[in-house]
Amino acid sequence: MNRYTFAAGERLVSPAYVRQGCEARRTHEHLVLQLLEKGKCPEDGWDESTLELFLHELAIMDSNNFLGNCGVGEREGRVASALVARRHYRLIHGIGRSGDISAVQPKAAGSSLLNKITNSLVLDIIKLAGVPAVANCFVVPMATGMSLTLCFLTLRHKRPKAKYIIWPRIDQKSCFKSMITAGFEPVVIENFLEGDELRTDLKAVEAKVQELGPDSILCVHSTTSCIAPRVPDKIEELAVICANYGIPHIVNNAYGVQSSKCMHLIQQGARVGRIDAFVQSLDKNFMVPVGGAIIAGFNDSFIQEISKMYPGRASASPSLDVLITLLSLGSNGYKKLLKERKEMFSYLSDQLKKLSEAYCERLLQTPHNPISLAVTLKTLDAQHDKAVTQLGSMLFTRQVSGARVVPLGFVQTMSGHTFRGFMSHANDYPCAYLNAAAAIGMKTQDVDLFIKRLDKCLKTVRKEQNKESDVPGVDKNNKTENVDIEEMALKLDNVLLDTYQDTSS
Repeated sequence: MNRYTFAAGERLVSPAYVRQGCEARRTHEHLVLQLLEKGKCPEDGWDESTLELFLHELAIMDSNNFLGNCGVGEREGRVASALVARRHYRLIHGIGRSGDISAVQPKAAGSSLLNKITNSLVLDIIKLAGVPAVANCFVVPMATGMSLTLCFLTLRHKRPKAKYIIWPRIDQKSCFKSMITAGFEPVVIENFLEGDELRTDLKAVEAKVQELGPDSILCVHSTTSCIAPRVPDKIEELAVICANYGIPHIVNNAYGVQSSKCMHLIQQGARVGRIDAFVQSLDKNFMVPVGGAIIAGFNDSFIQEISKMYPGRASASPSLDVLITLLSLGSNGYKKLLKERKEMFSYLSDQLKKLSEAYCERLLQTPHNPISLAVTLKTLDAQHDKAVTQLGSMLFTRQVSGARVVPLGFVQTMSGHTFRGFMSHANDYPCAYLNAAAAIGMKTQDVDLFIKRLDKCLKTVRKEQNKESDVPGVDKNNKTENVDIEEMALKLDNVLLDTYQDTSS
């Protein structure tokens, strides 16, 4: 409705009441106006009525929602299911054009506007989270691994002689496959042990650059957010090496936006050396469904080159999800989530330390990792070769997700490359361990319930390993059955042991 429709309404309803309704609508419209003018995340989150009004206004700008529209092409925003149309707020055309994921679609002004606004808001949040020097970014409807592949494919045209990617080892399959899929050969640089931490071997990186020659190297592929006891790569030092040898530098910042330490590493790396692009996941940092990532960088033209490398149009779903989320939270809401995550990290660390000491284990000292923690499982590993993986399966069947156990000596082969000690980021880490992470959105009750279930599982698995040859579940004194639920659950744990190992790797 506009001033003309409101004026017409005054003939039917008291003008005073209509003016009141008009003022209420102007409040919503003022928020939208500020968003379009500033291109920044509002400080305070919007209510759902404002959000839905805004999305409706965007949708009716797309040709598939025009009254009387006559579409005779092969892509006209036709949707067979009304439920699907409502799920997408009738924003059906997606984003971008065949030559550029960031380009405007003539027949979809609303979807194009949504794309531009989302990229602008995400850029604002990246600056707020700790990288104020970032020049440009865009949301891509692919998860982190494929988004890294897109970056590597873009660099291929700039460095046609290159065939290698220098990669400080991190045991995560999608990172490795992103390089293989792009057609390059990963050169794995093993980490070195410093205390409990696995850290970047800078001397080995530079030695390999000199051995292979800078022209044959596509880039250095480094990592910030990772699972303890590995810690973020030495981004600043790697950035200096890349600048000195004229080699591009791509950073996997998968869930690093939620960590001020990870973001600071990227900011400093760009200040003292070279970082061409850094990639982060939408779901891990903004609590939206899986399927999107943000590609960001410090050179506007290079980020535009990456967006133009994406073939065809793209789904608008990840952009729509993160737009709704950021407008709902506002910058203050997101900053609150970041603050709470830091508090949860400290709380989780304290609780794991207390529990581990009660079982003669210890919390690994990994001060350079701001998200993930690890607890030794030396006593379990010493008792039985399957005790460690049994603990993992027990947690899995008791609905503890995200935690993982890492046994010694696990071997994994991917695309012809064999990794010894896979999941531990090293060939021979000194001990088996259990991981847990304090990620954005975690609550105190999550930590408390995890510690409670972990405590019960540790007791049960030790009882299982140390039990005598008595008939289980029978009280010898009164001959009555005294079945322990945990004992019964062990049968299911053993059945699902292989399943757990597959999911954790």
